[in-house]
Amino acid sequence: MPGKGVTEGGAILVIDAGTTSNRAMVFALDGTVQAIAQRPLTQHYPRPGRVEHDAEEIWQGVLACARQAVTQAGGVDRIAAIGIANQRETVVAWDRASGKPLTRAIVWQDRRTASACEALREAGHESAVQAATGLILDPYFSATKMGWLLDNVPEVQAAGEAGRLALGTVESWLLYKFTGGAHRSDASNASRTSLMGLAASGWDEGLCDLFGVPRTALPEICDCAGQIGTALPDWLGASIPVTGMAGDQQAATVGQACLARGETKATYGTGAFVLANMGSDVPSSAHRLLATVLWQLGGERAYALEGSVFVAGSLVQWLRDNLGLIDAAAETEDLARSVPDSGGVVIVPALSGLGAPHWRADARAAITGCTFATTRAHLARAALEAMAMQTRDLAEAFAADGARWTALRIDGGMSANDWMAQDLADVLALPVERPAFIETTALGAGMLAALGAGLFSSLEEAALAMGGKRETFSPAMPAEVRAARVGDWARALASL
Repeated sequence: MPGKGVTEGGAILVIDAGTTSNRAMVFALDGTVQAIAQRPLTQHYPRPGRVEHDAEEIWQGVLACARQAVTQAGGVDRIAAIGIANQRETVVAWDRASGKPLTRAIVWQDRRTASACEALREAGHESAVQAATGLILDPYFSATKMGWLLDNVPEVQAAGEAGRLALGTVESWLLYKFTGGAHRSDASNASRTSLMGLAASGWDEGLCDLFGVPRTALPEICDCAGQIGTALPDWLGASIPVTGMAGDQQAATVGQACLARGETKATYGTGAFVLANMGSDVPSSAHRLLATVLWQLGGERAYALEGSVFVAGSLVQWLRDNLGLIDAAAETEDLARSVPDSGGVVIVPALSGLGAPHWRADARAAITGCTFATTRAHLARAALEAMAMQTRDLAEAFAADGARWTALRIDGGMSANDWMAQDLADVLALPVERPAFIETTALGAGMLAALGAGLFSSLEEAALAMGGKRETFSPAMPAEVRAARVGDWARALASL
């Protein structure tokens, strides 16, 4: 039940600023969705390895979705607070005076700073960076993106010299626009920049110097729930407090109610991201996993170990849009069921390099084992099988770091595929749990915002009130079939 002081009809507006689309959803305090609006986000690929977004398009799309969702839900008087979840690591640079972006945002998938990361690694900086931040040196993270903008975009350089430059990830950009000037980032997003120590309360001067990022351009670091800012009445028709903010994967972990140490979730969206709650102890990894802030509440942090896979749903999108093998992502399930196996085909989906635990920015995708008998059904099945194989690689790394999974909670758009969910259970030899409502990123942001608005007294209370039922997939694959799959995958990886 909602906490004391909740009025009947109070609802949470959640902004879910994703990689391929922006959405707004309105949640009642029992977790039911009262409204939803969505707009696609244009993907810009100016050169191989580069991925960009128009930050103004992000803002305008978010605002349009928010207005539509508020109207659908019955008007702004029904909205008690706003929560924001966002694609992480993507960097926006804007002018504090004009409030306008200075260039396109550099997306988390972008690999343009691979050589800069390699230079820092060769200079011996990676061990110190990882010890402080929990992150390795990789183009994935925000710091080298910020440094690149300052070194290569004259407008960013000029704004920096004039003291007008604002740098931040997408949630800080949206908060700035909604509030008319508040420049804040929550600790979960700040922990993804390589500029904040996991155990530190603010930006690290040494790290800022290392990456060439001025602290004056960075946002204030704040809690994930509380009075973060207030949206101007110009945007939605009333002043509404922004009371929850988290990176999309941390928000999904909250939405999956992974609130106790050891509980683990995997989100299958554009990429795939596994987070295991590690409690209040700062974790470290000896097996190329990441340590990250899971949430910060009242200045106190919970942490997670994370494995990040760069290509998941985007592989199916590539099969559809670039190769024309399917007309819609949903076709892959029927195609996978139409053949008894992949016919020996293995896809290693390194379309933007390999993420954890391999961390090979140089890797390129491979399709092995094709013969004249190979059909599009075999390719579709191999694409789905790649999700389980990438997840198994992560499971091995988590176990080696002392965080062995006993079950896996899954969510995200791809998790709606029953065949893939069962394949995950089979390959991992673990029960896989899927909630009835799979959009847990938005739900988690809603829980944080409700907590921050004082509508619940704890995350546990919010999860109890807003969470729903789960479906379990149990492993059924013979051990010898699993072993053959693992062997084929290992050989395909070795060929890269």
